Amino acid sequence: MRFIADLHIHSHYSRATSKDCVPEGLYRWAAYKGVALVGTGDFTHPAWREELRQKLEPAGDGDGTYILKDEFRRTVAGEASAEGIPWLDSVQVRFMLSGEISTIYKKAGRTRKIHNLILLPGFDAADELSRRLDGIGNLSADGRPVLGIDSRELLQMTLDVCPEALFVPAHIWTPHFSVFGAHSGFDSIDECYGDLVEHIYTVETGLSSDPPMNWRLSALDRFALTSNSDAHSPRKLAREANIFDTELSFTAIREALRRRDPDRFIGTIEFFPEEGKYHYDGHRACGVRWKPSETRAAGGVCPVCGRKVTVGVLHRVEELADRPEGAKPPAARRFESLVPLSEIIASALGVGESTKKVQTRYYALLRELGPELSILRHVSIDDLARVAGPEVAEAVRRVRAGEISITPGFDGEYGKIEVI
Repeated sequence: MRFIADLHIHSHYSRATSKDCVPEGLYRWAAYKGVALVGTGDFTHPAWREELRQKLEPAGDGDGTYILKDEFRRTVAGEASAEGIPWLDSVQVRFMLSGEISTIYKKAGRTRKIHNLILLPGFDAADELSRRLDGIGNLSADGRPVLGIDSRELLQMTLDVCPEALFVPAHIWTPHFSVFGAHSGFDSIDECYGDLVEHIYTVETGLSSDPPMNWRLSALDRFALTSNSDAHSPRKLAREANIFDTELSFTAIREALRRRDPDRFIGTIEFFPEEGKYHYDGHRACGVRWKPSETRAAGGVCPVCGRKVTVGVLHRVEELADRPEGAKPPAARRFESLVPLSEIIASALGVGESTKKVQTRYYALLRELGPELSILRHVSIDDLARVAGPEVAEAVRRVRAGEISITPGFDGEYGKIEVI
């Protein structure tokens, strides 16, 4: 079966996250978005793991996926029906145990700050890995723990506990916390993970890059390029996601990624990379936003404060690329670049995204036409116009055609999109 999966998210136990990041909230918004499989996030946090145990149960066919228990699902369905979206009661969303770990350590004379995403097939593995990690740092302090352990050693520990685990270098280009990060990363995957790199089958490309940017590095050809939302709020689910055509199981997904099977791992749903908050270089506090050529011309120094600017993803890709822009390797997957529906509506109506006018149109579209990703990708423009009006319909058409204007994000500030 073909389905959409978003495997990197966070719970309400992570810093700067919504209180709605609970199983019920994740279920509701995964259904609203059209996501069939969502990561739990934060499996290392003991209280979150206990909450997951209380509210989830193994899916009927087992194999590493979980469903919301009936009592909680009925509550969510009832609330959705009260909002005028009765079809949620017929939706089934599954969960997979996932967690992101921040590793900070010294290697080759430099401080490294790397985030890794780990996917596991069950609670026993999550319990044991968490038990071992608890001796390294305080797992209760944050849903995404910060541990003083080499990323290679974290990978080794994960494999020792669960050889079937999926270990994924997270948002690989983010300047401050990733394997290719300009400020604390490496110049290659091998340099980070050493002799264990063969156990890594996929990397997460992050919001500020898209597949064509990653295709410029031949060293990434051996990995499946995946995308996830890294959502800190259920409403942000599926801003990036993956498309599979497999059984809904841990083993099937792992094998699709391990083999880079084009018939089973179909491709990704992407942000426009300019919308990501680290696409360009710059200094947010100083209002300096630069493309890479401008940074190089200035020697990387901010003209306002005299400090080094934050080097963004586009700049870092250009530094490491060994292929020209536009190169496409044989194993490249399809991808679709989208803008979240509420942002499209806000841009079309010329109002703020959180306004009542936007929310009213958003829920009307869901009520009449189904989940958000279906609306963005498949629903006819005529049906969109009928429900939401011609301005919103035209805005969706323009996003599908790539006819948009984006002021690129930089130094932690998201890019700004204009659709109409």
